[in-house]
Amino acid sequence: MAMPDLERIVAARMQLRERFLKQMENTPSITDDSPQGTGPINRHGMPQLPVGQTITQKWPVLDLGITPEISLQAWQLVVDGAVEQPLRLGWNEFLALEQVEDVSDFHCVTTWSRLDLAWHGVRLIDLLALARPVSNALAVMCHAHDGYTTNVLLEEALKPDVLLVHTANGEPLAVEHGGPVRMITPQLYAWKGAKWISRIEVLTDNRPGFWEQRGYSNSAYPWRNDRYD
Repeated sequence: MAMPDLERIVAARMQLRERFLKQMENTPSITDDSPQGTGPINRHGMPQLPVGQTITQKWPVLDLGITPEISLQAWQLVVDGAVEQPLRLGWNEFLALEQVEDVSDFHCVTTWSRLDLAWHGVRLIDLLALARPVSNALAVMCHAHDGYTTNVLLEEALKPDVLLVHTANGEPLAVEHGGPVRMITPQLYAWKGAKWISRIEVLTDNRPGFWEQRGYSNSAYPWRNDRYD
C-alpha cells in the first residue's frame, strides 16, 4: 500500500487518541493512588516492581512450544476487523512508518521482571489510526504466527509505549523472543504482547484470547496483582 505522509499520520493519531482520552486517563497506571509493588517509583509514577515480581537479568523464553521462522521478505502484518480502512503491510512498508525508541520494563505473569529494555519499533496507535477503527470499536485481538491470541482494550492499546518492536537493546529481535516483530505492553503483563505478530483485529467486543480463555485476567494490570480472572 502507498503510505500517507507523516503529517497525515500524526493528525490521524491525535484524532484517535482524543476519542479514547477519557478512558485512557481512567486506567490503573494513571489513577491508582497506592499501586501494589516495591522499589523506587519508576515509569508512570508506579513502583519499580509490581507485587509478587522479582528482577532478572536474563530473558526467559515462554511460548506455546512453536517457534515460527518468518523471513523479512515473507513477513506481513494485517490490521482489519472493525475498521474503515484495512491494512496489509510488508516489511518495507512497516519500516517506512515513523520509527520510535523507548525504554520500558517487561513484567511476566510468571513472577519475573526485566527492567530497562531499550526498544525500537512502531507505535500501535499509528497503525490503528491508519486503519480507522469504527465508532463502537472496543478492543484489539492480536494474532500470532504460532496460533497465539490475546485481547487488549483500546484504552491500553493506544498508549504511546505500546509498540510493535523489531529491535531490543540495539539488536534485531531474536526469533525466540518473537522476532522479526512482536508487540510490547509495558503497563500490562507481558502475555498481552503477542510474539511473531501477524494480525491485529479490531473488535467491537472484548472476547478473550488464548490465555484469557484459560483463566488469565482480561485486563492484566501488574500493579493490581491482576493475574487471573
